[in-house]
Amino acid sequence: MGKITGFKEYKRQTQAYRDVKIRLTDFNEIYSHHDDSHLKIQGARCMDCGIPFCQSTTGCPVDNLIPEWNDLVYHGRWKEALERLHKTNNFPEFTGRVCPAPCEGACCLGVTDPAVTIKNIEHAIADKGFAEGWIKPCPPIDRSGNKVAIVGSGPAGLAAAAELNSFGHSVTIYERADRFGGLLMYGIPNMKLDKGLVDRRINILKEEGIEFIANTNIGKDISIEILQNDFDAILFATGASKPRDLQVEGRDLQGVHLAMDFLTKNTKSLLDSNLSDRNYISAKNKNVIVIGGGDTGTDCIGTSIRHGCQSVTNFELLPEPPAERAGGNPWPEWPLIVRTDYGHEEAQSRQGNDPRSYCLLTKKFIGDAQGNLTGVQTISLDWQQDSDGKWIMTEKPGSEKTWEADLVFLAMGFVGPEHYLSTAADIALDARSNYKTTPGNYQTSQQGIFAAGDCRRGQSLVVWGIQEGREAADAIDKYLGETN
Repeated sequence: MGKITGFKEYKRQTQAYRDVKIRLTDFNEIYSHHDDSHLKIQGARCMDCGIPFCQSTTGCPVDNLIPEWNDLVYHGRWKEALERLHKTNNFPEFTGRVCPAPCEGACCLGVTDPAVTIKNIEHAIADKGFAEGWIKPCPPIDRSGNKVAIVGSGPAGLAAAAELNSFGHSVTIYERADRFGGLLMYGIPNMKLDKGLVDRRINILKEEGIEFIANTNIGKDISIEILQNDFDAILFATGASKPRDLQVEGRDLQGVHLAMDFLTKNTKSLLDSNLSDRNYISAKNKNVIVIGGGDTGTDCIGTSIRHGCQSVTNFELLPEPPAERAGGNPWPEWPLIVRTDYGHEEAQSRQGNDPRSYCLLTKKFIGDAQGNLTGVQTISLDWQQDSDGKWIMTEKPGSEKTWEADLVFLAMGFVGPEHYLSTAADIALDARSNYKTTPGNYQTSQQGIFAAGDCRRGQSLVVWGIQEGREAADAIDKYLGETN
């Protein structure tokens, strides 16, 4: 694929983000414009590897035909590349921006050299498809007469809706928020995924015949029984929206917030009024501490800096990862290495240092007489492996430290879906409190009710949500064919 000797001739070069000093002045996307000639060269690096591990179980969850569209980009056949991309991925404009690219971690070239820039190329293919007018509504020619309700408009719900609609079923999506997109809309900041792009895709799905109903909380505003009477099948795609909290002394102080409250309110205010309504948690002139790494923690860092915070520090419980793969982390596993994301780069540019501090356990939050947060007390950790290889943490005596803080954002992930909907529907849960489904067909313990995405598998990636939505749609289509 690509140029036979391309991987020998060309070095990996990713497309740079916008200049950090410029992008910190706005909430526009961090990405720079695509350079077709640059991407052609990067596509040439895709090897004729025989077995493309980028499409394996350790690589792309949606089984993107990566070598094929890399080759097509190398030859300048962009429209055909888009057609290949859409065969497996309903929303490449989303994954090309926000997916951490497990495909690159499994790239065969990565055994000896830096992987192919798969994510950059996918991003560019999708953007060119819209720019050239190749991506248009394609409503089904015939309707089956079956009606499907989808609860939740995140990646899994949207992907399932797109597939079910293409099969000819009539689909209605219910969303409890005021805007559609789930975590695509309110969970990911605008600088990583412009909300106009989410609306653009929603509008295409509407033109294809999918009905969208906002501000409607199934299980509260409308009962499950009504949905069961009105529809032939139901899909729960509600996400894993129950956050992991930190119940230590001082948790109730003013200034300690869940990360998603911070990010959601900021995006809503940005979209409603360009932040002029002040209906968000402002980090301006505040000393900010973000507890927890990962994408959500990085997003809190980037948002705080754009507000004009005084300082930002990121607490990590685990040790700093190595710069290269460790011996116990071989290819094609996801490389557990240290990564500098956009927020870390922005913090370093603004305050002169990497915001991350590793091996820290938060012991308590400290406040003043008025109940306002003033600091965070931590203790350093030592991590050692026991005889079974399990990592054990111990506190280091005498390593206590108090950090000045006006705001703390808890970005420690999610522990599963909220349960008012599962309780109302009387569906079974698995050992991790997710919606339990029958292996292979996504159906819950209630006939005709299916589940997909984070509410079924636990907190995961957008690309996994898309894959689960697609597979759930196939299961629902089969169910409708058997019951009607």
